[in-house]
Amino acid sequence: MSLFLSTFINKVDRKGRVSVPASFRATLADQSFHGIVVFKSYRQAALEGCGINRMHLLSQQVDDQMDLFSEDQDDMTATLFADAQQLGFDTDGRVMLPEAFRAYANITDSAAFVGRGATFQIWQPDAFKVHQDQARKRLHQRGATLKIKSKD
Repeated sequence: MSLFLSTFINKVDRKGRVSVPASFRATLADQSFHGIVVFKSYRQAALEGCGINRMHLLSQQVDDQMDLFSEDQDDMTATLFADAQQLGFDTDGRVMLPEAFRAYANITDSAAFVGRGATFQIWQPDAFKVHQDQARKRLHQRGATLKIKSKD
């Protein structure tokens, strides 16, 4: 299972190329596609990212849990797969972020790669800082906790 940790802020060149953090690339090294899969987040002005194996898993979950041709299935596939793009690594570990994706997430000269466990997001760095501060505040206000179940 892939595990993406930490936050990295990398420069985006004028062509839209950005270096994917080395630890993220290492996490994806055993997958059949040498790159990342990216799509627009439906919750924030950010991009969702993962490996191709995760996309296969999401596709299987949609097939297993949703009725074919239902409105929910149509909406989910339009959101997850229709805009998703496979972005291959160049020899320097960079990907080319499409202009439409950069515009959606307001990414100009730098991008924040944000680990989220099994997935990651790509944000405009200042926007992520605001989001992260708000998320911490919401958790604190709710007194949220997390129980860890032991594997027997």
